[in-house]
Amino acid sequence: MKTTKIKLAAILLVVMAVGFSFTSLNKITVKGSDTMVILSQKWAEVYMQKNPGTTIQVTGGGSGVGLAALINGSTDIANSSRPIKATEVEKLKARYNTLGVEIPCAKDGLSVYLNKANGVSELTVKQIGQIFAGKITNWKEVGGIDANIRLYGRESSSGTFAFFKDNVVKTDYSPSCQTLPGTAAIVNAVKKDKLGIGYGGAAYAEGVKDCKVKKDDKSPGIAPTAETIKNKTYPITRYLYMYLKSRPTGETKAFVDWILSPEGQKIITSVGYFPVK
Repeated sequence: MKTTKIKLAAILLVVMAVGFSFTSLNKITVKGSDTMVILSQKWAEVYMQKNPGTTIQVTGGGSGVGLAALINGSTDIANSSRPIKATEVEKLKARYNTLGVEIPCAKDGLSVYLNKANGVSELTVKQIGQIFAGKITNWKEVGGIDANIRLYGRESSSGTFAFFKDNVVKTDYSPSCQTLPGTAAIVNAVKKDKLGIGYGGAAYAEGVKDCKVKKDDKSPGIAPTAETIKNKTYPITRYLYMYLKSRPTGETKAFVDWILSPEGQKIITSVGYFPVK
């Protein structure tokens, strides 16, 4: 009887091991950019419906968090709304002897959100930068009412924070800028604050006014639409990226290939971003 029980336990262990192995082989983890969470969740949802043996786990946290997870080996794919930094590439090389793989997978226009009650409807890139740097502090300086401007932005781990700082603010953010944990939180804050201004992905601009952006004083104000972002007349556009440690294989490769296929790219527009192909 004792021998039979031991054999049965051994068989159960083998079955559990096989089952665990099978599950692990078909699980893909995606972590990073909050801007890309909605898009990645949609990709994962549709892909898993077509491939029921695959589990895809999507979490946000910011581009920096995703790239850190890629470096420490806790995610298969890092989503990022900014290009990877040289220091991050060095860490990948030190740990895995690889420079990583960069895959541009979508385009985005970075919207500047205004409250719908705000009389200001367009700003130059320079004015937006000066507002978030704290050099312009009153709405009357840009054609609005005599009232202090209230700033809402992302935390420093965000790729959107970094992209906006490098390409628009071009110096440090004003200390008065309130940092919030996600683009949806920024939109919600501006929606409730008549004197507020924030920034984030075009797909999130619901219940607020998209500020028209002028390249300079002599240029027309351009709204972030599908057409202006695709033809790059909207001044603040960027790529959204997936990063991997090395060239993908197996189910991860199949998922990445599907994202870049016409079917995967078509989903991008339904979320509010724009395809790269």
